[in-house]
Amino acid sequence: MPHCTWHDAYTTTHIAGVNPAPAGTLSPSLHYSLRIFTMHLDQPLSDKEFDELDKFLLSDRTADDCMAMDSLHGFLTALAIGPEEVPLAEWLPHVWGADAEAIPKFKTDKEYERIVGLIARFMNEIAITFEVAPKEYEPLFCEHEWESKPVLDGEAWAWGFTEGIALREEAWQAIYESPIAPAMRPIYLLGAEEIEEEELTLVDTPLKTHKLTIEMEAAIPAIHKFWQPLRKSAVKTVQRDAPKVGRNDPCSCGSGKKYKKCCGASEGDE
Repeated sequence: MPHCTWHDAYTTTHIAGVNPAPAGTLSPSLHYSLRIFTMHLDQPLSDKEFDELDKFLLSDRTADDCMAMDSLHGFLTALAIGPEEVPLAEWLPHVWGADAEAIPKFKTDKEYERIVGLIARFMNEIAITFEVAPKEYEPLFCEHEWESKPVLDGEAWAWGFTEGIALREEAWQAIYESPIAPAMRPIYLLGAEEIEEEELTLVDTPLKTHKLTIEMEAAIPAIHKFWQPLRKSAVKTVQRDAPKVGRNDPCSCGSGKKYKKCCGASEGDE
């Protein structure tokens, strides 16, 4: 396993325009029990916080298939730009691993709040970047040397992105049937659990992986642009099956009285 460093070392100014986020800006998918967190969710992670989260995700207190920072970044990117918002309560368990019971061994409730808060901020940073400065977005790829040359390895990021797609697989089908379907191919080649045998030669050297990683990064703006006008909120609007009864209308119970003098009387007392 080659030594890996992060492509474009992560800093608090890594993404322009989101330090801090505009007042009141918060990805709707993060409104799940976040009042338990005392940290500011609109603040990007500092270098120290990034390293803290990175170290925890790679620790022996998490499952072997727990996401690392690059796969987490790909996963959260798919959620941030995809066809539908996904609530944190739904996507967070997938960060810990395939086993729904594979929750990390947190020492205290405070540590749980701390780690989940860092992940939530990581997600919000990506979401806000696409909202206010999409051209400044940069994926988090592993960089290592091959034959004395630096190469990028986007396989983990692509796998994470693919895991994000899987949460709304049916909704994502529209892009595969669109003119920009080829933009999804590098993600598939690098991130799929299995590819066709004849496709293996496309990813069998670090240089080929590097080239696909570059193509994948270049495709992200088109994917974001495709879903932007179609993206659905995670909050569903409740629609009445029947028109609302006016207070002066006959009561629906059949008493013959006006609604306000019958079943609606209690509303008037409130």
